[in-house]
This record gives sequence, C-alpha cells and structure tokens, in this order.
Amino acid sequence: ADITLDTDSFSRLAAPFRRAFITENETNFLAFPSVADSIVIFGSGYGWDALSKADWLRQCSLLYWGDIDTHGFAILDSLRERFEHVESFLMDKATLMAHERQWGSEIDQVIRNLPRLTVAEQVLFNDLRDNRIRDNLRLEQEHVGFNWVERALNFRIKEIE
Repeated sequence: ADITLDTDSFSRLAAPFRRAFITENETNFLAFPSVADSIVIFGSGYGWDALSKADWLRQCSLLYWGDIDTHGFAILDSLRERFEHVESFLMDKATLMAHERQWGSEIDQVIRNLPRLTVAEQVLFNDLRDNRIRDNLRLEQEHVGFNWVERALNFRIKEIE
C-alpha cells in the first residue's frame, strides 16, 4: 500500500521500520518488492529538506537507489550530507554492465567532485564523468530488470541482518 504524507506528518511517522529504501522513479516506487520491516520512499531529486526533518530515518538502514549517472551519484552525495549512513543500492558497475542494452545518454553531466562517495562509487562516478566507458553514459533505474532487483534485495537484506 502506498500513502502520501506532508513533511510534518512524515517526520512524525512512528512505525517500526528497520530499513528505508529511497527511489527516484515513481514506477520503481510503486513496483518495489515487499520487504519486511521496510518502507520505500519516493524521493524528490535533490530536495532533501522533507526527509532531513524525519529523525527516525537516522535509526534505520537507509538505502538510496538512483540512476547510474553523474546526477544519481550527485544526489547520493547530497543525501549523505544529511544522512551519513545512507548506502547506495543497485548503483554499481555490475548492474551497469549487466544492462548494456538499456543504456541511455545523460545530457548535462555533473563534473564537480563528490566527496561523500565510497571508493567504489567514486570509481564508477569518475568513469561516467570522464566518459571512460562511453560518452554521456547513463542507466536509468527503471531500466534495471525486476529479477536483478529481487536478487539484489535478497542479498542485501541478508547482508544487513
């Protein structure tokens, strides 16, 4: 089931979530597989003010699933400014390379440094920013296969627990 909340209501949400997944695509949000003790949040790009008021998010595992492009990593970097413990989900080179048929082009790349990325994230961001794999490469999250998502979720849930 999905609900819509204003910022204040969301910040006061008192549910026993162990994990929160943030996705930037509405289709992925609506089709996200059910995960026990978890909530899926439909993000809003770079606008993290609404989420930053929800202190309860600091108490659960927080996973961000964005596009594999320079803006996806810039959004992740920005989110970590407010929630240092956020982890990326399906934003890795294996996911990118497994979905070559779905690759698209990013028009306006982020070229600034992103200091809050992990080493692996930074390597992939640099590959994208510096056009080492292909010019202006991007993989939109809605093009990641559903079976790939389910396998990654199963692996990640076991890893977190």
